[in-house]
Amino acid sequence: LRSCSPGRARRTNASRRTCLVARFGDIYAQERLDAETLLRTYISDVEMVQRIIYIAAVESFHAAKMAYRQFKIRVRETLSLGHSGPESLEDTVLDYIVRHEDLYDVQASVNEVIRSMNINPKISFPPEIDFIVISTLIRELCRVAFSMQTLVPPLDIAFGTDGELFSETKYHRSFDSDFTAALVAYHVWPALMENDVVIAKGEAVTKR
Repeated sequence: LRSCSPGRARRTNASRRTCLVARFGDIYAQERLDAETLLRTYISDVEMVQRIIYIAAVESFHAAKMAYRQFKIRVRETLSLGHSGPESLEDTVLDYIVRHEDLYDVQASVNEVIRSMNINPKISFPPEIDFIVISTLIRELCRVAFSMQTLVPPLDIAFGTDGELFSETKYHRSFDSDFTAALVAYHVWPALMENDVVIAKGEAVTKR
């Protein structure tokens, strides 16, 4: 194990949070649109394309959070053998992870996301193509989701379901929505949350 600098994680928490929220916004504005353009060369159904990207985002957060938990357990087990303070063991573990996020095996998470997407009943793909075509989007989402777990408190995405009541606080309506409809037909992008507070709105399509 490489040496770590005590207190670093908490000292840098606010600046890292600002950067990660901005990065999440950048992914929405850039990598998401790149993935949409790419998928539309294979799939003419715009709704299916947007569903695929939304599910990729949800699965990326799920995979990254699982990887973070496993990574943290391994670091805690190793550092606890020689830990003597003055920082608490939890703070020392967090400092180590923040300093060595490059040890996160992001490719394993990307593979896990693609496996999950392949068996998701809500989305389909031409058999000659693989979800690996949007691996750039998935990789960036996994990276930002993993880093968000190192914040105190961590950031996460809102849980969304088709047919839920549309929430003005959580989502923007897509331009092709029925603006009088009260229910979400499907989600385009997840809302970013800190505890139960919306940090960045997602996007949803409402239809009657």
